[in-house]
Amino acid sequence: MPPHPLDTEQRLGMLYDMLLIRAFEERIAQMSREQGRLPGMQITCFGQEAVAAGVVRALEPHDVIVTNHRSHGHLLARGVDPGALMAEIMGKQDGVNHGKSGTLHIAAPEHNVLMTSTVVGASPPLAVGAAFAQHYRGDPGVTCVFFGDGAAAEGSVHEAMNLAAVWKLPVFFVCESNCWAGAQAHREHCPVGELAARAASYAMPGQVVDGNAVERVHAAALAGLAHCRAGQGPALLECHTYRMHGHGEADHQHYVDKAELDLWAGRDPIDRHIEALRGDEPAGFAEKLEKLRASAVLAVDRAVAFADASPYPSPEAALDHLYVNPIAREG
Repeated sequence: MPPHPLDTEQRLGMLYDMLLIRAFEERIAQMSREQGRLPGMQITCFGQEAVAAGVVRALEPHDVIVTNHRSHGHLLARGVDPGALMAEIMGKQDGVNHGKSGTLHIAAPEHNVLMTSTVVGASPPLAVGAAFAQHYRGDPGVTCVFFGDGAAAEGSVHEAMNLAAVWKLPVFFVCESNCWAGAQAHREHCPVGELAARAASYAMPGQVVDGNAVERVHAAALAGLAHCRAGQGPALLECHTYRMHGHGEADHQHYVDKAELDLWAGRDPIDRHIEALRGDEPAGFAEKLEKLRASAVLAVDRAVAFADASPYPSPEAALDHLYVNPIAREG
């Protein structure tokens, strides 16, 4: 499929999204090596930035996102404030969820990011519930759910696809097929080469796209979303990409062939998009690129400063923002 025709501003916008995601996660990786700097496990999407930028920019503001543990890219591409996101990762009061979600369970309802679930394979059935609500209310939106190729082996994912197809719900299933499920290579946990082939079992369209080519991802996402918006039920998009870092930042990937890492490093989605832009927009592009890089780094610097200045939530706030406060009910 040829890339969807985009103007220069849109193409540069996707480049900025990827640069911001990369700069943000480079800082996360650095901070995770500093003693006591970040709580919990840090899971990043190095090498997968084109999926977040390409798919999320194809969404409408009223569309819903349900995502997984590798979510920073999806959140930043959706417009979540980097400072609030960094503060949440650090467990601070001014975080997206007041420091109570950490890095793995973030929700940003003001951006229609319904939830992040770190439970492998949990996001698709939750997305089906969100899409059912959209369908029931007659809302025009689609629910876009991100999951990995490892999660695709979970029974919950098959059940979600089946139910979405039976009820013709507007669910856009996006599989970030990054070649690894934890420390297992794709060939070790999946009997088929392309997961999109499973879409036919649920009478939904399935498409495979080069997940490191942001404009191709964007075009494929627009096509899948159009199917969902037309009331024809769900669609599946499989994005072939690569997880350049370990499952978490504490995972040093000793099990990965270095030649394979080098191969995929040569397919870096940011470098590829830069080369495409440099070829098509030669006039003044070098200066624009420098400004975009500087802007992304500055945004991350400000995000860290904001998060550092934010206090930790007080113990008294532990039961705030809950659906039910058991103490208040008893009292």
